[in-house]
Amino acid sequence: MWDQIVFDYSGKRVLVTGGSNGIGYGIASAYRESGATVTITGTRPTADDYDKDLSGFDYRQLQLTDNAQIEQVAAGLDSLDILINNAGASLPGGKDEYQPEVFEESLRINLSSVYRMAHACKAKLAKSSISGGGSIIGMGSLTSLFGNEFVPGYGAAKAGLVQLTKTLAIAWAGDNIRPNAIIAGLIESNMTAAMLTIDEMSAPMIARTPLGRVGQPADIAGAVLFLSSPAASFITGQALAVDGGYSIRG
Repeated sequence: MWDQIVFDYSGKRVLVTGGSNGIGYGIASAYRESGATVTITGTRPTADDYDKDLSGFDYRQLQLTDNAQIEQVAAGLDSLDILINNAGASLPGGKDEYQPEVFEESLRINLSSVYRMAHACKAKLAKSSISGGGSIIGMGSLTSLFGNEFVPGYGAAKAGLVQLTKTLAIAWAGDNIRPNAIIAGLIESNMTAAMLTIDEMSAPMIARTPLGRVGQPADIAGAVLFLSSPAASFITGQALAVDGGYSIRG
């Protein structure tokens, strides 16, 4: 896809949470193809438990609600240049996010775990020698910008992620760390697979999107690799919409 654009991440260390599938897998693959050593996380015990060939990655099991596992994953890295906080889930376990305990679970999965992982990786990112400084990139969604009546917890978490990105960009600038976020539009992934088969749900979104199509993981990966590169060394605390123009319509 990027036949005219080449990123060189040789010698760099990247952690992509939720890198075993969907958008995370696309991001992790792009970094690996650019020469980086990439650690990915997934919920299953081993990389062999997935249909995809994950042998090119360093795999770690991670449940986002397990604080000890978050610390363990971070502590197990010798060094780190780029953290991609990609993992998340809406309607955890198919449960109703309007139930207070499920609402809180969604916040834990999609926001608290993001901060915990960033905090656990901070010291290693601060030691990164990558030009422009270590990077943290969070994965937001259109619910970072717009209300969605079906996922109150997920939406609140994704909106909070954007604000957290701004706060950490100020607080950790002196540590040479640049936090940014991606606001992902409708992207083909495991999370959207069911929705994309229902025209009543997907057709209105595509119709509102100026570019007139569903995004692919590679669309997100390109933006992520740019944001963590020296070319973006003066960009921090930003939320970049990669949504085909969906969010620009009134």
